[in-house]
Amino acid sequence: MTENILKENLYRIILLAMAVVFCLAAFSGGLINQYGRWMSQEEYSHGFLIPLISLWMLWDRRDALGKSIDNPSWMGLILILLAFFMLLVGELSAIFILVQTGFIVSLIGMCLAFGGIPFLRLTFLPIAFLAFAIPMPYFLDTILSWRLQLVSSELGVFFIRLFNIPVFLEGNVIDLGTYKLQVVDACSGLRYLYPLSSLGFLVAYLFKAPFWQRVIVFLSTIPITILMNSFRIGMVGVLVEIWGGGMADGLLHYFEGWVIFMACAAMLCGEVWIFTKFGKRGDFFELFDLPEVTAQKVSSVKTDKPLLPISVIGVFMVVAMITTFNITDRVENKPDRDRFVSFPKDINNWKSKKLFLDTGIEQALGFDDYILADYRIPQIDQGPALLQSRPVNSIQQTMPVNFYVAYYSSQRKGVSPHSPRVCIPGGGWLITEFDRLEIELANGTQTLPINRAIIERDSSRQLVYYWFDQRGRKISNEYLMKWHLVKDAIFMNRTDGALVRVTTPIFDGEEINVAEDRLKLFIDSIAPNLPDYLPG
Repeated sequence: MTENILKENLYRIILLAMAVVFCLAAFSGGLINQYGRWMSQEEYSHGFLIPLISLWMLWDRRDALGKSIDNPSWMGLILILLAFFMLLVGELSAIFILVQTGFIVSLIGMCLAFGGIPFLRLTFLPIAFLAFAIPMPYFLDTILSWRLQLVSSELGVFFIRLFNIPVFLEGNVIDLGTYKLQVVDACSGLRYLYPLSSLGFLVAYLFKAPFWQRVIVFLSTIPITILMNSFRIGMVGVLVEIWGGGMADGLLHYFEGWVIFMACAAMLCGEVWIFTKFGKRGDFFELFDLPEVTAQKVSSVKTDKPLLPISVIGVFMVVAMITTFNITDRVENKPDRDRFVSFPKDINNWKSKKLFLDTGIEQALGFDDYILADYRIPQIDQGPALLQSRPVNSIQQTMPVNFYVAYYSSQRKGVSPHSPRVCIPGGGWLITEFDRLEIELANGTQTLPINRAIIERDSSRQLVYYWFDQRGRKISNEYLMKWHLVKDAIFMNRTDGALVRVTTPIFDGEEINVAEDRLKLFIDSIAPNLPDYLPG
């Protein structure tokens, strides 16, 4: 900015700087969480560069920005109110993506209150670029990771078969006969997709080409990531087949980092080169430069109160800061409950054998308490009247029902039940049928919404029922569960909840309805006990 512009707008600039400081304090909870995700998750480690690039964009436009300061717009206050609402909901429910997105909305609102629409036109793109630094919510991250694992596994197997190597795929497990290669979270491709999409946006920003070509360059980061990640998996499978399984871990760790990312970036540049070559627009490097930014036309009539809107927003940010600090000090309500270590071993003639998860799996799932057990009915001659409500035959006595419940005392930090619909394919099982329905419990006065799935692997089949028990609600829809989580966090100050899953094998020659009756019989038996462990 020129010296004259600085003098004319000095007080306005000071007020804007103060409002930004108060805004950082108000949104600090979400921003600190964002910083933690950058530090702990490699797929978001590029986030440290995003604010620096945004500041660089603004600095490059500094002269045009100074000449584009217009009369302030009160529309900025409307955006600030929206951002404040997102802040409140995000802090109360710990859905930090609302806080982080609200921070960006508040910056846009402050630009409007500072210099009006002409000023926003020049600042919008650098501010919007900050969105590439926002981590996805954990539950969406998990779903996307599993989907990419399955796609990468299938394409990886395709590459392996090109070398006439026999290979079998079970979910995300690639079976080479002598070695099983598991495509885990680190192999999903997310650690390339997120930073590459940021790079693709930046390349499209600097690329001197028609708009449609720049859009293609940006969107192509998705197929490039999937293709290169699948090629990496396939290449590891081929080399393991040639030199043995001992090389797999080293190769995976070596190629999962910067090597593959650089290859993805090279493919992106190759795509730009193709557009350059066939467009006949000159040398490749001449087509990359900062776009020329010109000052926006401003109003000829100046307002007599240029400081008022940004002053009001500054005061509002102080209120938001104080409100946020009071919210974060609120202690979440955690109801009393029995721990699953005391869950009955014998229920209505069902006899159990307790099972345990590996420590690493327990830490990855992040629950506070759980039960995993196989229940059987060894004899039915002394069964209670409840058993007469469901048919029980000799198969029912020998086939087990696997019972699993994962309880979370708080879901405010983003840790929540993992949906079996996502995890089952990752375990090598194929979901052949999936329904969402309601079953009637034996007492006839209550129905239970469940997700019902039939899964297959090799020649084995299993029937799965699962639902989410959330603060007394029985919910089958994952997205409805998230809605109630936000609502209850705000009005009940509670985010505890659980996943309940029951599974039984489908015996060779057994009708599906027999397995259905077995699961319903078991649910009838355990239903009266669950409220002690899953408080309503």
